[in-house]
Amino acid sequence: MTAPGFEPVARAFFRLVSGRSGGGALVVRRGGEDVVVLETGWADRARTRHWTQDTLALSFSTTKGIASTIVHRLADRGLLGYDDPVAAHWPEFAAGGKERVTIRELLSHRAGLWSVRAVARGAEDLLDHLLMEERLAARATRAPTTRSYYHAITYGWLVAGLARRITGKGLADLARTEIVEPLGLSGLHIGVPDHAREFVAQPVGPGLRQAGVLGGVLSPVSRRLTGARPFVEALIAPGFAEIFEGSEPTIWSTEMPAVNGALSAAALAKMYEALADGGGKLLSPETVEQLGRVQVRTRDGVLGIGMRWRLGYHQAFGTGASRAFGHYGYGGSGGWGDPDTGVSLGFVTNRIGSATTPLADATLYRLSRVVLRCAAAV
Repeated sequence: MTAPGFEPVARAFFRLVSGRSGGGALVVRRGGEDVVVLETGWADRARTRHWTQDTLALSFSTTKGIASTIVHRLADRGLLGYDDPVAAHWPEFAAGGKERVTIRELLSHRAGLWSVRAVARGAEDLLDHLLMEERLAARATRAPTTRSYYHAITYGWLVAGLARRITGKGLADLARTEIVEPLGLSGLHIGVPDHAREFVAQPVGPGLRQAGVLGGVLSPVSRRLTGARPFVEALIAPGFAEIFEGSEPTIWSTEMPAVNGALSAAALAKMYEALADGGGKLLSPETVEQLGRVQVRTRDGVLGIGMRWRLGYHQAFGTGASRAFGHYGYGGSGGWGDPDTGVSLGFVTNRIGSATTPLADATLYRLSRVVLRCAAAV
């Protein structure tokens, strides 16, 4: 379905997503209504399951937007303040010189804890989310940092550790109570609960396997190249590719709130609509006003590019809209909302190609540009 004026979005979507292995879905909302609902392709490698509106994709760093939204819900109720030290709520976090790190700095990737290799030795560690929270809290590091270093995998455990000390609940439960239930959503999970397993698409494409191979090559080299070390330590976790293997991979059964969101395009679009419109559906207008404010504009020490980190989100790349914010993920999925136009978007895919980056691939960027061009013309 495309509303009048949004037909170019459909043409771009089918050109960019159809005709390849895997599949995907795109939902765009404006003014409280769907203006684009599209899906295409296959949800499994054997091509026996067509992609439908109910299909979920493991969406990698897109999950960070979910985790960040939970923190803002807690802030909205006065359970935390952005300038509180993390250790004020999570006393163990004060270890190793981190007693001054604030929640604002954590949300904008300045906590100094970007290295997943410092806390995880293999797949077994990656699957133990409570252990990861404990090791990150105990880790000594020079923090806070004035420059951002993308906490590609550790971000989720850090946010989860903070939220757990405040609420007594993990982020899988909090995603349900703080986002899904208030908005009446389906298709938004951290981890994969039993009732959702039949809807999850299998990852397709060489990207995960190639990342594992690349990690084996880069790890010894990075010890000699100072500039490459943060990239390797933040993004290449030992055993990462193997936790995605099999028909029911082990990644489904843990809480990795920077990585393993099982998401539909519709759920992403509706969540970002609620955040960007400022109308109080999920957060008070006062809290929403905080979300789009840029916290740091440095050249990120992990990604090597200039970033405009908000409180747990980044600028919506590809839109050209200065206030549009959201989060994209490895493999290509992502979501964003634009307060100026009232447009929100959710895109999910199971295609992980060779050209993908830590913050999606060119498909999402191109689709986003077409969406806002159409919105401006209607």
